[in-house]
Amino acid sequence: MRHTDDREMGDRADLDAAAAVFAGERRRLFGIAYRMLGTVADAEDIVQEAWIRWQHTDRSAVKEPAAFLTTVTTRLCINEAKSAHSRRETYIGPWLPEPVNTEDDPLLGAERGEALQFAVLLLLEKLTPTERAAYVLREALDYPYERIAVIVRSTAPAARQLVSRARKHLSGSRRTEVPASEHRRLLETFLTAAKSGDVGALEDLFASDVVSYTDGNGVKLAARVPVRGRERVAKFVAAFSGHFWTGKTVGWVEINGQPAATLSENGVVTTAVTVTASENGILQLLWQMSPDKLHHIAPAGA
Repeated sequence: MRHTDDREMGDRADLDAAAAVFAGERRRLFGIAYRMLGTVADAEDIVQEAWIRWQHTDRSAVKEPAAFLTTVTTRLCINEAKSAHSRRETYIGPWLPEPVNTEDDPLLGAERGEALQFAVLLLLEKLTPTERAAYVLREALDYPYERIAVIVRSTAPAARQLVSRARKHLSGSRRTEVPASEHRRLLETFLTAAKSGDVGALEDLFASDVVSYTDGNGVKLAARVPVRGRERVAKFVAAFSGHFWTGKTVGWVEINGQPAATLSENGVVTTAVTVTASENGILQLLWQMSPDKLHHIAPAGA
């Protein structure tokens, strides 16, 4: 009986030690999974699966727990990204990443705040899951190519090529962004013009090839197709100036490292809006209206 009790105590101590190690890595693992998958729920599911695998691993044979957990998490994400892509084919309207509040956690569990902004996450969606993994590991965690190669099951030169291709794809679509203060000024000015329905003022804010994306997954008032071009977007926004803003309280929050406005009714956030901005004006309007993606967003002071 004594031996049984000792063994049970030893098992509990071992599991407690495993839990402590995992807790120390959990936020970083979430940061990888969120960047790879773009939703909090999917990222949390991946982290939970990584914990289960960590529990059932012969941990005495693991020399570097952090590297092991990163490898498990990344490979799970690569597999999940493949199935997530097929699920989004039935999504109603544009799909946008789920916004996350980064005021309290500006790096979101990574060594750098890279690959967090909506514009970058949208571009990452166009990469293969393996390219995306390599890019996230390199840009957000500053992993050496040799370690990336082990994780994605390739060679170091191949891993370098994966990151290079990802960078070229992103650099071909990205433009020089403006400072956070200018970003907020543009968003504030946009909100004023949008609420008044001033088409001319809206056009002055937009780049010629501006695009408005609304993620609502079928929710009422959410546009189901992107709206493109300065004149069309200005008229689109002005068209709902008479009713969309009625009864809404505007708040401010930092999501994905950028200033954003929240629209609330009766204390519940119904919309989060942010912009991608450049020296040429607003490039993208990003409206998040899907209730399932607004749980983690609250305006300052709420």
